Amino acid sequence: MTLSLGQLAGLIAALAFLLLVIFMCVVLIKVAKTMNEVNQSVKILRNDADAISKEVEAILSKSNVLLEDVNGKSKKIDPLFQTVADLSESVSDLNNASRNLVGSFSSSTKSVGKVTMTAGVLKKVYSMWHKKSKR
Repeated sequence: MTLSLGQLAGLIAALAFLLLVIFMCVVLIKVAKTMNEVNQSVKILRNDADAISKEVEAILSKSNVLLEDVNGKSKKIDPLFQTVADLSESVSDLNNASRNLVGSFSSSTKSVGKVTMTAGVLKKVYSMWHKKSKR
C-alpha cells in the first residue's frame, strides 16, 4: 500500500488534530478542577464573611451601648467639672486678694519703718539739742 502525498498530508493533519484534542482535554480537565477549588474557596469565604459580619454587628451593638453609657456618665460629671472650674477661679481670686493684702502690709511696714527711723533721728536731734541747751 502506497500513500500519496495528499494522503500523507491528511494523515499528518489528522494526527496533529488528535494531539490538539488530547492536549485541550487535559487543559479543560485542569481548568475544571481549578474552577471547583475556586467555588469551594468562595463558599468558605462567604461563610467566613457571614460569621465575621455577625460578630461585627454584635461588637457594634455593644459599642453603641457603651458609648451611650459613657455619654450619660459624662453628662453627670459635667457639673463636677464646672464646680472645679468655679473653685479654681475662687482660689485664684483668694490668691490675688492675699497678694494685695501682703503688698499693702509691706507698704505699711515700709511706711512704719520710715516713721520709726524719722522718730529715731528726731529723738537724737532733740537729745543733742537738749544737751546743748543745758550747757
